[in-house]
Amino acid sequence: MTRLRRGAVMLVVLAVGAQLGLSACDGSKKKPTATKSTAPQVGLVVTPPAGNSGVPVSTEIGTKVTDGKITDISLTDATGQRVAGEFRADGAAWVPATTLRYDTAYTTKVTAVGKDNKPVTHEAKFTTMAKPKGQAVTSELMLTNGGTYGVGMPIVVEFGSDVPEQSRAAVQQRLFVKIDPPQPGAWRWFGGKQVMYRPEKYWQPGTKITARKALDGVQIGDRYADEDSSATVTIGRKLTIDINNATKQLSVYQNDALVRTMPVSLGKASTPTSSGNTVIMSREASTVFRTPEYTTPVQYAMRLTWGGQYIHAAPWSVGDQGRRNVSHGCTNVSTDNARWLYEQTLVGDPVTTRNTEVGLDAGDGWTAWDIPWEQYKA
Repeated sequence: MTRLRRGAVMLVVLAVGAQLGLSACDGSKKKPTATKSTAPQVGLVVTPPAGNSGVPVSTEIGTKVTDGKITDISLTDATGQRVAGEFRADGAAWVPATTLRYDTAYTTKVTAVGKDNKPVTHEAKFTTMAKPKGQAVTSELMLTNGGTYGVGMPIVVEFGSDVPEQSRAAVQQRLFVKIDPPQPGAWRWFGGKQVMYRPEKYWQPGTKITARKALDGVQIGDRYADEDSSATVTIGRKLTIDINNATKQLSVYQNDALVRTMPVSLGKASTPTSSGNTVIMSREASTVFRTPEYTTPVQYAMRLTWGGQYIHAAPWSVGDQGRRNVSHGCTNVSTDNARWLYEQTLVGDPVTTRNTEVGLDAGDGWTAWDIPWEQYKA
């Protein structure tokens, strides 16, 4: 009996101990307590700041976001009319699709959401500048909307007066190019009156290009630029022209295959033709060349330089073509050959002239292809 009782007591103690042990473990569990989210609230800075007046009509909506992303942006005028636009490729600013109106109130509203999923909205009103007085700096985008161009056509913006060096970055920042299919390219200034964009290699045939010079209201020195304009164009088939002074022959290639050759007479020793890489800048079925030395009607003229070098019909020099140079710097061909060439070419078709006495001056025409790519993009 005693052993049984002792055993029974031991079992009871163990059982109680087990229960006490379980009770102690259960007692160590605490109810979870609510913790605050450690996700930082989104930071959002927008420009122009609220209350600004005299804001350039070329202004863009600058956005700087930390710990979040923008979910909506709008720009409206005083009537509530929303302005169309899109972000730059790097997301640094939102660009209105058209220049803003002068002396007009606008409201910016930008919403961003952070990691805590809580939206933050910034709203600001600003007023644009009054229209500047005085003469504007004129500019021209050398593309015709809806046009078809050769594979060497650079995107060219020409200015009516010199753009000072300190203003060129601001001007270039407001030049936009969209390429489909994409090809990387670069802008380069040729003096103060001409800036050009070209890809590393000739455009692919069929490429669609939309170019915009959004310069209205951009300050250039102590003046302002004049307009915002754009054009969408198509690149046509690949046709290139090679003019070789050594052989006195002009060769035409389509898709890199030779399709025709013709004899030429180039510039004589006193007025040599320039060697280099140009493109056809304009085409005129008939025109009149006027110089201090002569006035001559000309057919099928295709301009290569601002200095007055053309490919054109020259029936008066047919006997010299293929033999000797007698022109004032132009490339002379027969009327039949000039007519055929005129009918085949587009503005922007590349023309390479080789083995003459002088080189091409940078900027004398659309000379973007006369500079090696590594140097050009630098």
